[in-house]
Amino acid sequence: MDLDKHDAAASGSGQPQKPVARPAAPGRPADTLRASDADRDRIADILREAMAEGRLDAEEHSERIEAVYRAKTLGELEPLVRDLPTGSPRPAPVSYGYGPDDPAAPAENLVAVFSSSTRKGRWRVGARTNAFAFFGSIEIDLTEAMFGQRLTVINATSIFGSVEVRVPENISLRGSGTGVFGNFEVRHLEAAHPEAPVVVVNGYSVFGNVEAKPKRGKRIADLIQNSLRKHLGH
Repeated sequence: MDLDKHDAAASGSGQPQKPVARPAAPGRPADTLRASDADRDRIADILREAMAEGRLDAEEHSERIEAVYRAKTLGELEPLVRDLPTGSPRPAPVSYGYGPDDPAAPAENLVAVFSSSTRKGRWRVGARTNAFAFFGSIEIDLTEAMFGQRLTVINATSIFGSVEVRVPENISLRGSGTGVFGNFEVRHLEAAHPEAPVVVVNGYSVFGNVEAKPKRGKRIADLIQNSLRKHLGH
């Protein structure tokens, strides 16, 4: 019998026809999935923790954070933390009493144009501070400050002016910058206490001065007192 006639007869016989099996569509690779805001925030948290631990320097952290918020897919995010511990970021240590980290909180701005500006005494330091001196001077003294989070970033710009940052001797101090016919100096410190705050100073100076260093004899007493209370069980 002619095969075409046989198929036509079968279709007209009223008998149900078996569906023709089609090959399954290949699964969509995970790295091509679109990244959500939550995915980007998760990667940014890992990078912030890596910087606080000294795994990334300020320049590397800045470059990777920019790439995080440019990323469109999960495949673009994953390489940014491939060489870092990717577990959940550690919560702020309870014994020192850090507040919750809020990366969306506005930065504090200190501006000195043909003038001077000073921030010192017993004040709560935010996560970010921008300091801009133009033919002026800015002093940021953190020796009596209360740190609301472990990592504090200060972006300092000096043009024909000066920005001076003073920190306690028992915290970590890091940073990077450039001096153009001027001086940019950050005296790096690494705290012995695992819960000590980390201050990072970035920026540049043009015919000016940016300087960050510890203040001799100034220490955060809370680190010692809280450590003793924790050890003694009080």
